[in-house]
Amino acid sequence: MESDKPEVPVEHYTQEYFEKWNYADRGLGKFSMYWFARRYYAALVRRYAPSGGGRLLEMGCGLGHLLGLLQDDFQCIGIDLMDYSIEQTKRNAPKAEAYVLSADDLSQFGDGEFSAVVALHLIEHLPDPQHTIQQVNRILKPGGLWLFATPHPDYSLRRFKDRATDAIGKDQTHIHVHPPETWRAWCEDSGFLMLRHFGDGLWDVPYLPVIPKVVQFGLFGLPALAQVFTRTTFTPLALGVNQIGIARKMSGL
Repeated sequence: MESDKPEVPVEHYTQEYFEKWNYADRGLGKFSMYWFARRYYAALVRRYAPSGGGRLLEMGCGLGHLLGLLQDDFQCIGIDLMDYSIEQTKRNAPKAEAYVLSADDLSQFGDGEFSAVVALHLIEHLPDPQHTIQQVNRILKPGGLWLFATPHPDYSLRRFKDRATDAIGKDQTHIHVHPPETWRAWCEDSGFLMLRHFGDGLWDVPYLPVIPKVVQFGLFGLPALAQVFTRTTFTPLALGVNQIGIARKMSGL
């Protein structure tokens, strides 16, 4: 029922979002974790998207850096609720189109219009993510790529964290944080074949007292860095603060 949907905290979706929530305490420059992650996701898109390029949609395009990496490979479109995001996307991905638009309503896009749709840390912000996944399937051509990343609420070491202040809980705009089986079921029920479903590593250190944070990052975070450098997908879901899904629209749907 419509009344059962959580309220979207749109008042936070301004430039403040990048100054207050998860962007605020991490570097965005060259060789930062963010910098490496965008190159990793771009590599995954190139690997799993249908050959021949085509149109690519990023929902929640943020600062536009992913589209900047892909703008020579695809006809890129970015959408976001924030005017600031659209301004930054136009700056960082000048060949891409960018529009203020909610991912909750993709009705302006045609059936089978895109070769790939990407949503990095977007679906947990939506009032009805299952409905959005269904819309994503509609606008993808058969064989099209659906790539998403979203928090994993029950990853293995979260029991050592304060769930209210860790990387997942501190962002109060997260209104749909679900375990992997929920996202997988919604994707499969919408007509997707899950190709890969894996974790992004245990990078949200510290987990243990006394041991220096840098030592813990080396212990727990290096496997995630290895996954990024090798552009592979080997990390189990339980060993990821976030879960990454790579799915393909099944033919005939």
